[in-house]
Amino acid sequence: MLPWKRALRPLAALLLAAAAATVPATAAHADSAATASASGWNDYRCKPSAAHPRPVVLVHGTFGNSVDNWLALAPYLTVRGYCVFSVDYGQLPGVPLFNGLGPIDKSAAQLSTFVDKVLAATGAAEADLVGHSQGGMMPRYYLKFLGGAAKVNALVGVAPDNHGTTLSGLANLLPYFPGAEDLLSTATPGLADQVAGSAFLTKLNAGGDTVAGVRYTVIATKYDEVVTPWRTQYLSGSDVHNVLLQDLCPVDLSEHLAIGLLDRIAFHEVANALDPARATATTCASVFS
Repeated sequence: MLPWKRALRPLAALLLAAAAATVPATAAHADSAATASASGWNDYRCKPSAAHPRPVVLVHGTFGNSVDNWLALAPYLTVRGYCVFSVDYGQLPGVPLFNGLGPIDKSAAQLSTFVDKVLAATGAAEADLVGHSQGGMMPRYYLKFLGGAAKVNALVGVAPDNHGTTLSGLANLLPYFPGAEDLLSTATPGLADQVAGSAFLTKLNAGGDTVAGVRYTVIATKYDEVVTPWRTQYLSGSDVHNVLLQDLCPVDLSEHLAIGLLDRIAFHEVANALDPARATATTCASVFS
Protein backbone atom coordinates (compact mmCIF):
# COMPACT_ATOMS: atom_id res chain seq x y z
CA MET A 1 0.00 0.00 0.00
CA LEU A 2 1.27 3.48 -0.79
CA PRO A 3 2.39 5.72 2.11
CA TRP A 4 -0.26 8.23 3.18
CA LYS A 5 1.58 11.27 1.88
CA ARG A 6 2.16 9.73 -1.50
CA ALA A 7 -1.45 8.62 -1.73
CA LEU A 8 -2.68 12.09 -0.83
CA ARG A 9 -0.73 13.93 -3.49
CA PRO A 10 -3.36 13.25 -6.18
CA LEU A 11 -6.01 14.80 -3.93
CA ALA A 12 -3.92 17.92 -3.41
CA ALA A 13 -3.24 18.03 -7.13
CA LEU A 14 -6.96 17.82 -7.83
CA LEU A 15 -7.62 20.76 -5.53
CA LEU A 16 -4.92 22.71 -7.32
CA ALA A 17 -6.37 21.81 -10.68
CA ALA A 18 -9.81 22.99 -9.62
CA ALA A 19 -8.39 26.32 -8.55
CA ALA A 20 -6.28 26.54 -11.68
CA ALA A 21 -9.47 26.47 -13.74
CA THR A 22 -9.84 30.11 -12.71
CA VAL A 23 -6.59 31.15 -14.38
CA PRO A 24 -6.19 32.64 -17.86
CA ALA A 25 -3.23 31.76 -20.06
CA THR A 26 0.01 33.58 -19.26
CA ALA A 27 2.06 33.08 -22.43
CA ALA A 28 1.70 36.73 -23.44
CA HIS A 29 2.24 38.13 -19.95
CA ALA A 30 5.16 40.40 -20.83
CA ASP A 31 3.40 41.89 -23.85
CA SER A 32 0.25 42.35 -21.80
CA ALA A 33 2.17 44.27 -19.14
CA ALA A 34 3.48 46.66 -21.77
CA THR A 35 -0.03 47.12 -23.15
CA ALA A 36 -1.37 47.82 -19.67
CA SER A 37 1.18 50.56 -19.03
CA ALA A 38 0.63 52.15 -22.44
CA SER A 39 -3.14 52.23 -21.93
CA GLY A 40 -2.94 54.22 -18.71
CA TRP A 41 -3.48 51.27 -16.37
CA ASN A 42 -0.81 51.17 -13.64
CA ASP A 43 0.21 54.68 -14.65
CA TYR A 44 1.49 56.30 -11.45
CA ARG A 45 1.22 59.73 -13.09
CA CYS A 46 -2.58 59.36 -13.16
CA LYS A 47 -4.43 61.83 -10.96
CA PRO A 48 -8.05 61.09 -9.99
CA SER A 49 -10.64 63.43 -11.44
CA ALA A 50 -13.44 65.23 -9.64
CA ALA A 51 -15.86 62.74 -11.19
CA HIS A 52 -13.82 59.75 -10.01
CA PRO A 53 -11.82 61.00 -7.03
CA ARG A 54 -10.54 57.63 -5.83
CA PRO A 55 -8.05 55.30 -7.53
CA VAL A 56 -9.23 51.76 -8.16
CA VAL A 57 -6.99 48.90 -7.02
CA LEU A 58 -7.64 45.57 -8.74
CA VAL A 59 -6.89 42.43 -6.71
CA HIS A 60 -6.44 39.24 -8.72
CA GLY A 61 -7.62 35.74 -7.79
CA THR A 62 -5.80 32.54 -6.87
CA PHE A 63 -3.27 31.54 -9.54
CA GLY A 64 -3.80 34.93 -11.17
CA ASN A 65 -1.54 37.94 -11.45
CA SER A 66 -1.76 41.70 -11.77
CA VAL A 67 -1.97 41.68 -15.58
CA ASP A 68 -3.69 38.57 -16.88
CA ASN A 69 -6.65 38.80 -14.51
CA TRP A 70 -7.51 42.31 -15.72
CA LEU A 71 -6.99 42.44 -19.47
CA ALA A 72 -10.66 43.30 -19.97
CA LEU A 73 -11.82 45.05 -16.78
CA ALA A 74 -8.86 47.42 -16.38
CA PRO A 75 -9.34 49.02 -19.83
CA TYR A 76 -13.10 49.06 -19.23
CA LEU A 77 -12.52 51.26 -16.17
CA THR A 78 -9.69 53.41 -17.53
CA VAL A 79 -11.70 54.44 -20.57
CA ARG A 80 -14.38 55.60 -18.12
CA GLY A 81 -11.94 57.96 -16.44
CA TYR A 82 -10.67 55.95 -13.47
CA CYS A 83 -7.06 55.75 -12.32
CA VAL A 84 -6.58 51.98 -12.23
CA PHE A 85 -3.83 49.98 -10.54
CA SER A 86 -3.33 46.26 -10.02
CA VAL A 87 -1.38 44.43 -7.35
CA ASP A 88 0.55 41.15 -7.29
CA TYR A 89 0.40 39.20 -4.03
CA GLY A 90 0.81 35.75 -2.52
CA GLN A 91 3.86 34.72 -4.54
CA LEU A 92 5.62 31.45 -3.69
CA PRO A 93 9.38 31.03 -4.18
CA GLY A 94 10.17 29.53 -7.56
CA VAL A 95 6.60 29.88 -8.87
CA PRO A 96 6.43 32.65 -11.50
CA LEU A 97 3.20 34.28 -12.74
CA PHE A 98 0.88 32.09 -10.66
CA ASN A 99 0.24 34.14 -7.53
CA GLY A 100 -2.23 34.13 -4.66
CA LEU A 101 -0.81 30.91 -3.16
CA GLY A 102 0.88 32.28 -0.05
CA PRO A 103 -0.72 32.69 3.40
CA ILE A 104 -3.62 35.07 2.99
CA ASP A 105 -2.80 37.19 6.04
CA LYS A 106 0.62 37.88 4.50
CA SER A 107 -1.06 38.66 1.17
CA ALA A 108 -3.26 41.21 2.94
CA ALA A 109 -0.12 42.90 4.25
CA GLN A 110 1.18 43.12 0.68
CA LEU A 111 -2.11 44.73 -0.35
CA SER A 112 -1.75 47.24 2.49
CA THR A 113 1.68 48.28 1.25
CA PHE A 114 0.42 48.59 -2.32
CA VAL A 115 -2.59 50.72 -1.37
CA ASP A 116 -0.27 53.08 0.53
CA LYS A 117 1.89 53.35 -2.59
CA VAL A 118 -1.12 54.16 -4.79
CA LEU A 119 -2.49 56.74 -2.37
CA ALA A 120 0.89 58.43 -2.10
CA ALA A 121 1.27 58.57 -5.90
CA THR A 122 -2.24 59.85 -6.62
CA GLY A 123 -2.69 62.11 -3.63
CA ALA A 124 -6.05 60.53 -2.86
CA ALA A 125 -7.25 59.98 0.69
CA GLU A 126 -9.01 56.70 -0.07
CA ALA A 127 -9.05 53.97 -2.69
CA ASP A 128 -11.70 51.62 -3.99
CA LEU A 129 -10.88 47.91 -4.25
CA VAL A 130 -12.20 45.46 -6.86
CA GLY A 131 -11.25 41.82 -6.46
CA HIS A 132 -11.96 38.53 -8.20
CA SER A 133 -12.29 35.26 -6.24
CA GLN A 134 -9.68 35.27 -3.44
CA GLY A 135 -9.05 38.88 -4.42
CA GLY A 136 -12.58 39.78 -3.38
CA MET A 137 -12.22 38.09 0.00
CA MET A 138 -8.59 38.73 1.03
CA PRO A 139 -9.00 42.53 1.26
CA ARG A 140 -11.49 42.02 4.07
CA TYR A 141 -8.57 40.92 6.26
CA TYR A 142 -6.78 44.16 5.36
CA LEU A 143 -9.90 46.17 6.20
CA LYS A 144 -10.58 44.38 9.47
CA PHE A 145 -7.13 43.79 10.95
CA LEU A 146 -4.56 45.97 9.16
CA GLY A 147 -6.13 49.42 9.29
CA GLY A 148 -7.49 49.34 5.75
CA ALA A 149 -10.93 50.65 6.67
CA ALA A 150 -9.47 54.14 7.10
CA LYS A 151 -8.04 54.05 3.55
CA VAL A 152 -10.77 52.29 1.56
CA ASN A 153 -14.16 53.61 0.52
CA ALA A 154 -15.58 50.50 -1.17
CA LEU A 155 -14.79 46.83 -1.75
CA VAL A 156 -16.34 45.13 -4.77
CA GLY A 157 -15.98 41.35 -4.76
CA VAL A 158 -16.58 39.47 -8.01
CA ALA A 159 -17.22 35.79 -7.18
CA PRO A 160 -15.44 36.15 -3.81
CA ASP A 161 -15.02 33.17 -1.48
CA ASN A 162 -16.07 35.15 1.57
CA HIS A 163 -17.00 32.09 3.62
CA GLY A 164 -14.70 29.62 1.91
CA THR A 165 -15.40 26.96 -0.64
CA THR A 166 -16.00 23.23 -0.77
CA LEU A 167 -14.83 23.14 -4.43
CA SER A 168 -18.14 21.53 -5.34
CA GLY A 169 -17.86 19.26 -2.31
CA LEU A 170 -14.30 18.10 -2.89
CA ALA A 171 -12.93 19.90 0.16
CA ASN A 172 -15.37 17.96 2.33
CA LEU A 173 -13.29 14.86 1.65
CA LEU A 174 -10.18 16.24 3.35
CA PRO A 175 -11.04 15.09 6.91
CA TYR A 176 -11.30 11.50 5.67
CA PHE A 177 -7.66 11.49 4.53
CA PRO A 178 -5.26 11.84 7.47
CA GLY A 179 -2.57 14.39 6.67
CA ALA A 180 -4.28 15.85 3.61
CA GLU A 181 -4.97 19.23 5.17
CA ASP A 182 -1.42 19.47 6.51
CA LEU A 183 -0.03 18.63 3.08
CA LEU A 184 -2.19 21.28 1.41
CA SER A 185 -1.25 23.87 4.04
CA THR A 186 2.45 23.23 3.62
CA ALA A 187 2.52 23.31 -0.18
CA THR A 188 -0.03 26.06 -0.87
CA PRO A 189 -1.22 27.81 2.30
CA GLY A 190 -3.27 30.27 0.26
CA LEU A 191 -5.43 27.40 -0.96
CA ALA A 192 -5.78 25.83 2.48
CA ASP A 193 -6.90 29.16 3.93
CA GLN A 194 -9.81 29.21 1.47
CA VAL A 195 -11.28 25.85 2.41
CA ALA A 196 -14.59 26.34 4.22
CA GLY A 197 -14.05 26.13 7.98
CA SER A 198 -10.33 26.99 7.89
CA ALA A 199 -8.75 28.79 10.84
CA PHE A 200 -8.15 31.82 8.63
CA LEU A 201 -11.80 32.13 7.59
CA THR A 202 -13.00 31.50 11.13
CA LYS A 203 -10.92 34.46 12.32
CA LEU A 204 -11.91 36.63 9.35
CA ASN A 205 -15.65 36.18 9.83
CA ALA A 206 -15.76 36.16 13.64
CA GLY A 207 -17.74 39.10 14.96
CA GLY A 208 -19.31 39.98 11.63
CA ASP A 209 -18.50 40.10 7.94
CA THR A 210 -18.01 43.85 7.57
CA VAL A 211 -16.40 46.86 9.21
CA ALA A 212 -17.93 50.29 9.56
CA GLY A 213 -17.20 52.95 6.99
CA VAL A 214 -16.72 50.69 3.98
CA ARG A 215 -19.30 49.96 1.27
CA TYR A 216 -19.40 46.32 0.18
CA THR A 217 -20.70 44.86 -3.06
CA VAL A 218 -20.70 41.15 -3.97
CA ILE A 219 -21.40 40.08 -7.55
CA ALA A 220 -22.01 36.33 -7.84
CA THR A 221 -23.08 33.83 -10.49
CA LYS A 222 -25.17 30.78 -9.77
CA TYR A 223 -23.01 28.85 -12.24
CA ASP A 224 -19.90 29.24 -10.09
CA GLU A 225 -18.16 25.86 -9.96
CA VAL A 226 -15.19 26.99 -7.84
CA VAL A 227 -16.69 28.96 -4.95
CA THR A 228 -19.37 26.57 -3.79
CA PRO A 229 -22.09 26.80 -2.63
CA TRP A 230 -22.33 30.10 -4.48
CA ARG A 231 -24.55 31.72 -1.83
CA THR A 232 -21.66 31.61 0.64
CA GLN A 233 -20.13 34.46 -1.35
CA TYR A 234 -22.70 36.87 0.06
CA LEU A 235 -21.93 39.12 3.00
CA SER A 236 -24.11 40.16 5.91
CA GLY A 237 -23.94 43.54 7.58
CA SER A 238 -24.61 47.20 7.08
CA ASP A 239 -23.85 48.84 3.75
CA VAL A 240 -23.78 45.53 1.86
CA HIS A 241 -25.19 45.01 -1.64
CA ASN A 242 -25.33 41.37 -2.74
CA VAL A 243 -26.03 40.84 -6.46
CA LEU A 244 -26.73 37.68 -8.44
CA LEU A 245 -25.69 38.09 -12.06
CA GLN A 246 -28.67 36.07 -13.32
CA ASP A 247 -31.06 38.48 -11.58
CA LEU A 248 -29.64 41.18 -13.85
CA CYS A 249 -29.58 39.05 -17.00
CA PRO A 250 -31.19 35.60 -16.77
CA VAL A 251 -29.44 34.31 -19.89
CA ASP A 252 -25.95 35.15 -18.65
CA LEU A 253 -24.18 31.78 -18.25
CA SER A 254 -20.88 33.07 -16.91
CA GLU A 255 -19.14 30.82 -14.40
CA HIS A 256 -16.32 31.62 -11.95
CA LEU A 257 -13.70 32.48 -14.55
CA ALA A 258 -15.84 34.37 -17.06
CA ILE A 259 -17.57 36.63 -14.55
CA GLY A 260 -14.24 38.14 -13.55
CA LEU A 261 -12.38 38.09 -16.83
CA LEU A 262 -14.75 39.05 -19.62
CA ASP A 263 -18.37 39.54 -18.56
CA ARG A 264 -19.34 43.10 -19.43
CA ILE A 265 -22.64 42.73 -17.60
CA ALA A 266 -20.69 42.10 -14.42
CA PHE A 267 -18.33 44.95 -15.36
CA HIS A 268 -21.29 47.32 -15.65
CA GLU A 269 -22.33 46.38 -12.14
CA VAL A 270 -18.76 46.93 -10.93
CA ALA A 271 -18.93 50.44 -12.39
CA ASN A 272 -22.25 51.01 -10.62
CA ALA A 273 -20.72 49.93 -7.33
CA LEU A 274 -17.78 52.31 -7.79
CA ASP A 275 -20.05 55.26 -8.60
CA PRO A 276 -23.52 54.61 -7.15
CA ALA A 277 -24.57 58.23 -7.62
CA ARG A 278 -24.36 57.75 -11.41
CA ALA A 279 -25.50 54.13 -11.51
CA THR A 280 -27.72 52.95 -14.33
CA ALA A 281 -29.71 49.74 -14.53
CA THR A 282 -27.68 46.66 -15.40
CA THR A 283 -29.44 44.44 -17.93
CA CYS A 284 -28.51 42.00 -20.69
CA ALA A 285 -28.04 45.04 -22.92
CA SER A 286 -25.18 46.18 -20.68
CA VAL A 287 -22.94 43.88 -22.67
CA PHE A 288 -22.93 46.63 -25.31
CA SER A 289 -22.28 49.51 -22.92
